[in-house]
Amino acid sequence: MRQLSPKISPWLASFNQQLSTMQANGYKPTCTNVREGLAYLTAAFVTDIPAIPWVQDDLVPSPRYKVPVRIYHPNPNRALPVLIYFHGGGHMAGSITVYDAICRKIAIAAQHIVVSADYRLAPECPYPAGADDAYTVVKNIWVVLDQRQLQYQRQLSIGGDSAGGALSATVASIVQFDPAIDIHAQLLIYPSLDYTLSAPSLDENNNGYLINKEKVTWYFNNYFQQNEDRKTASPLFAEFSAKLPPTLVISAEFCPLRDEGIAYLARLRKAGVASDHLHFADLPHAFLNLENLIKEECQRTYQNIGAWLNLKKTA
Repeated sequence: MRQLSPKISPWLASFNQQLSTMQANGYKPTCTNVREGLAYLTAAFVTDIPAIPWVQDDLVPSPRYKVPVRIYHPNPNRALPVLIYFHGGGHMAGSITVYDAICRKIAIAAQHIVVSADYRLAPECPYPAGADDAYTVVKNIWVVLDQRQLQYQRQLSIGGDSAGGALSATVASIVQFDPAIDIHAQLLIYPSLDYTLSAPSLDENNNGYLINKEKVTWYFNNYFQQNEDRKTASPLFAEFSAKLPPTLVISAEFCPLRDEGIAYLARLRKAGVASDHLHFADLPHAFLNLENLIKEECQRTYQNIGAWLNLKKTA
């Protein structure tokens, strides 16, 4: 029998009650309040912010848009591999500021230089702006690191959570046939991979678990504004080859996006791509943003991320 963790269920019940009251009083989502909501939630529950000896903001060059990034080097005296991280937020919310503590923890756990990308958000900048920015950062990050004269290994991994996972998988799909870009590994944390909203878990986990099908639909309607083919845009339905990067998928049982990550794993394995799966049977979507409620589970997540990024991958 499925059961939500007792560490999180009392808070989630209170959250759902407050949301119900707000809706009864006329609340409706806007880009402003969803951004504030994710920022407040993360600030309230991710309060352990570890020190990193070298953190700086920069811009990744591009003819169309210079993408802001924040670079975390956990050991400036060592040449470390690089992870580009794309934050979550439904393509409408989140930022490098909101995800600062999470990226610090990944940098320390993995002993990687973490580059957090502040890609453009909908509705102001709809599809494909965010995906273009993600590709820009992956393609041009070495220029920025060289300009900064940082010590690094030319080993590049990519990853993200939720919508950031969608961006990571989209870039991985594009560069799998580009010999100029080599992706060592990919990290997908409760990723959004199917813009057609066809996964059964969207209905199974539709009520009371932070996000639901209606909210995800609203996100995507703001993201896609020109009647794009959403199936074509979905990483889950893109071409899969053995040239895709080895991938760790982290999923949660009570996440509406659960089945998308599991289906993506199946397609990777069928294509002969090394992959691994970390599943939490009692957690909801966005649990890394709720760390103070589930510290052991978050610590386990960071430990697995570090191990995966540093493992030599074989199919």
